[in-house]
Amino acid sequence: MKLIDFLVQNRSEVLQLTFEHLFLVVIATGGASLIGIPIGIILTRRTSLAKPVLAIASVLQTIPSLALFGFLIPVLGSHGIGRTPAIIALFLYSLLPVIRNTFTGINGVDPAVREAARGMGMTDWQVLTQVELPLALSVIVAGVRVATVISVGTATIAAAIGAGGLGTYIFRGLRTLDRTLILAGAVPAAAMALLADLALGSVERLLLPGSGASVNRRKWILGIGTLVITAGLVAFFCVGGTSKSGARVVVGSKDFTESRILSEIVAQTIENGTNIKVEQATELSGDLCHRELVAGQIDMYVEYTGTAFTAILKHPPISDPRAVYDQVKADYESLFILEWLQPLGFNNTFAILVRGEDARRLGLKSISDSARYATNWRAGFGQDFMSRKDGYPGFVQTYGLRFMEPPREMDLSLSYQALANHQVDLIAGNSTDGLIEKLGLVQLEDDLHYFPPYEAAPIIRRDTLDRYPQIGDAVNRLAGRITNEQMRKLNYAVDGEKRDVRTVVREFLTD
Repeated sequence: MKLIDFLVQNRSEVLQLTFEHLFLVVIATGGASLIGIPIGIILTRRTSLAKPVLAIASVLQTIPSLALFGFLIPVLGSHGIGRTPAIIALFLYSLLPVIRNTFTGINGVDPAVREAARGMGMTDWQVLTQVELPLALSVIVAGVRVATVISVGTATIAAAIGAGGLGTYIFRGLRTLDRTLILAGAVPAAAMALLADLALGSVERLLLPGSGASVNRRKWILGIGTLVITAGLVAFFCVGGTSKSGARVVVGSKDFTESRILSEIVAQTIENGTNIKVEQATELSGDLCHRELVAGQIDMYVEYTGTAFTAILKHPPISDPRAVYDQVKADYESLFILEWLQPLGFNNTFAILVRGEDARRLGLKSISDSARYATNWRAGFGQDFMSRKDGYPGFVQTYGLRFMEPPREMDLSLSYQALANHQVDLIAGNSTDGLIEKLGLVQLEDDLHYFPPYEAAPIIRRDTLDRYPQIGDAVNRLAGRITNEQMRKLNYAVDGEKRDVRTVVREFLTD
């Protein structure tokens, strides 16, 4: 019932994400069909190439999708996020079934039929187009059918690189522990896969030899299919190709709730205070925001000083907020030609969290208090915390922590649920996260001052700021205006109360 209510209330966004998902699938599988079928035909004429080509296609399909996306991002440079890498990855995954089925279908034609055609004086081209392809069409369509279903499922992961689609809901749901959001992405994607499978299955049966379908009907099916694929490819190359009138900037955000909220705050502030229109590139995982800002794919986003200082600039962590800000501001200007605007006011540092019931029962106030209990505890940390200089290695050394077993490494959002469900006993979250209040967790004081400051501040490209100096004036009005408590309330409004980000931000800015 909650799922139906959500789909009805958010039907415009659901439709938008569904069309984005469908666009990725049609372009990728269409391109794979236009290229894979001719390759499969060539392999039937050059059989010595069959094994190496099919082996390469097989290897491409075994590469994990996230790894393939990660490989394509630096290769594509300024086009490294969004639809382009997603479509290329899905295209590569779709090639194997299309090539293999084309090769298998044509080779499976009865040799007697082929010889009879040649005996009638047909050329090789006529044998191919009038005998082999018509008899192999059902097998070829079966390959396209498999490729399409694979693409529908894999396209959900494309949301991690800002390509949109129904995976956006799935990632949001995982981060906020919201089953309704996960289902809102998974159910329509599954329905799309089933419908595609049924539709292409019907076409496949219609094209079976002896199915009774007339030659004209088969030609109509092939013509319509080719037209749809061609129209989709034309749409892909035309999207974004036209110039947009008026001043316009792109604001990016990372793939967690707070970053989405901050992106919306910056976007609404710019649009309210200037005549500049704002587009948002959301759900960018890892360091994609930084990469795309440097590459000119986005114009600005909100970063944390500690993240820039340790994870991007690779400086050893220090605890002086002013020194950290001054250093990253100077380094970003000289290394990347990027400008740090004024900090927004809150410090979202790592938060060492335990269950509220454990904190009260054991009288835990600080991280040092937890050290004597850690030998009987299990810890769970996000990949980011485990790999950073200011993360796990220095943390356990500073506080002398020894856990019952090696920490479980998991997605940050899942670690909150693992703590609440007693699967782990201590995690490293974010100090302004709304899930802390929602799940009744307690943040332990960093009494030895291990963690560096993580002040949030907008970063903008210098050429964008030179072109639109009014952006700096507008956004700097937010300087020092957002407290830790306010940020936690904003996060809770989205994560805990399941409210729309735009509405929450609009009310906050009005207040």
